[in-house]
Amino acid sequence: MANDLDFIGVVKRFGEFVAVRNLDLTIKGGEFFSFLGPSGCGKTTILRMISGFIDPSEGEIRLGSRSLIGLGPNIRPTALIFQNLALFPLMTVEQNIGFGLEVRGMPAAERRRKVDAMLDLIALPGYARRRIDELSGGQKQRVAIARALAVEPEVLLLDEPLSALDLKLRQHMRAELRAIQQRTGVTFVYITHDQSEALAMSDRVAVMSQGRVEQVGVSAEIYNNPETAFVASFVGENNLFDGRIVDVRNGEAQIETAFGRLTGLNPRHLKAGDEALLFVRPERLRLKPPAASSYNTLASTVVGEVFEGILVNISLANPVGPPVTLTMSNDGEVPEIREHSKVDVHFATADARILPRADAAP
Repeated sequence: MANDLDFIGVVKRFGEFVAVRNLDLTIKGGEFFSFLGPSGCGKTTILRMISGFIDPSEGEIRLGSRSLIGLGPNIRPTALIFQNLALFPLMTVEQNIGFGLEVRGMPAAERRRKVDAMLDLIALPGYARRRIDELSGGQKQRVAIARALAVEPEVLLLDEPLSALDLKLRQHMRAELRAIQQRTGVTFVYITHDQSEALAMSDRVAVMSQGRVEQVGVSAEIYNNPETAFVASFVGENNLFDGRIVDVRNGEAQIETAFGRLTGLNPRHLKAGDEALLFVRPERLRLKPPAASSYNTLASTVVGEVFEGILVNISLANPVGPPVTLTMSNDGEVPEIREHSKVDVHFATADARILPRADAAP
C-alpha cells in the first residue's frame, strides 16, 4: 500500500552496542501496531528512527515509496506522543491542539474549525478554553492525541503514553485510543512493556528481546502459539518444564522432566536428544482430566492459594523450580483445596508447546 511503513535490513549501533539488529518488517497502512518488550530491548530506538531523531546505522526505512532517511523530524509525515505528553501548561486546550497548525501557518479561522473537530473526535467539546492543569490525567492524554492528529500525520508514534495512569484509567484509555485509531484510519505505532496493553489494542504485535524481533503476529497468535522461549515466558503467565526430548512423532514430542514424561506440540520440529522447554498456561491446567484424548498428569502438593476476585491461583510444589500455577475462574465451583494436600492436575497435549531451550524472560 502507498502508506506502508517498511524497515529493510535496519541496524542501529551506539558505539559497540547494537540496539536494533537486522530489522525487516512491514507495518501496514492504517494498522495499530505495537512493539512489546522489556526495557532496553530496542523498541524506543525504533520509534526514534521512525520519527527522525536518529537514523539507522544500516538499512532503510520507507513510508510508501519515500525513504525517510535524512529527513528531519519537522518535515516527516509523522507525529510523536511522548511518555510525559509534553503539553504546554501555560496554554489552553485550544492553543495546545492548534500549536502545530499555527506553526504551519494555518489561518486562525480554519485553525479554530480544525481544533473543534479534534475536540469532537476526542469527546471533549467545550473544553477549548480550559487550562491544562484543570484537566484529569485521561483528558490530558486525549488532548495530546488531538494535538498530534491535528497536523494530519500519516503515522502516529506513541511512546508508552499510558504508563503514568492508574489501572482503571489505563484500561479506559486503551479503548479510547483504539476507537480513535479506527475512526481516523491513521497508522499507530505503539511502544509498551505492558503485555495487556499490546494484546488488547493492536492489530499486530512485535515482541522484542535484545534488539531482535522474536515474533510478529496478531494477539491470539502471540499468546496461544509462541515461537520462542522468550515469547512464551514474557507474554502472559506460563508454567515451564525443563528437560530432554525422548520421543518425537506426529507433530508432538515427549520430554523427560522432574514430573516424569510430558507430551506437547512440537512446532519447531525438535529431535530426540534435544534439550527443550515445555510451556503450558496456568489456565489450561485442570483438576479433572480434560476431554481431550491425549493429556498429561502432574502429581504434586498444594503450597499456596491466591484469591484475585475473578481468578483463583493455586500454587503446586515443583521439585526443581518455582511453583507450578493452576488458575481457575471464580465461577462458584472452585473446590476447597487445603494447603499441603496431594492433588493430580492435568493438561491436554494440544495445550502444551515444546520449544528449544533458550533465554526465557526474567
